[in-house]
Amino acid sequence: MKSILATFVALLFVSASVFAGPKPTGNIDLKKSVLNWKGYKVTGSHTGTVGFKSGSLDFSGNMLKGGSFVIDMASIACTDLEGKGKASLEGHLKSDDFFGVEKSPTAKIEITKVVSRGKPGDYKIVANLTIKNITKEIKFDAKVADGKATAKIVVDRSEFDVKYGSGSFFENLADNTIYDEFDIDINVAY
Repeated sequence: MKSILATFVALLFVSASVFAGPKPTGNIDLKKSVLNWKGYKVTGSHTGTVGFKSGSLDFSGNMLKGGSFVIDMASIACTDLEGKGKASLEGHLKSDDFFGVEKSPTAKIEITKVVSRGKPGDYKIVANLTIKNITKEIKFDAKVADGKATAKIVVDRSEFDVKYGSGSFFENLADNTIYDEFDIDINVAY
């Protein structure tokens, strides 16, 4: 009887540990995952979204170990404008002045290192970000729990040959200056 009870308890423990944490590798839910962006200029800012083509997070037990995402640059959308202004900005962002979507239809984030910050679900991430076929290392904090992963990243567009309206490359832009750094909020469901 003791051996049956011990076997039953062991099975419960193994079952609980298997189902308690995330899957070893989980593809993201493309319908529920989005990248929000905010770009700044002297006279204000613009906000929008970009969708994912694919992505996955890799786990060992409950610990994040890696992952990668392919971003669909053709899905760039502006959320703070409507009508012709919205269409004009979206077209300009997709042009060679900015992200050159025809030549570079995707961007990528590939996690190269994950460091636990000591609290469950809190991580420091080191990753390679590729935009316009240029890859740079980035670092950011992320929270991963309950089927969701979130992160805030600041990107310097000038490092990826996105120079339009940049005071780093052009003089006398005055009110037409667009700041090099823009914000990305990643919201992933897996």
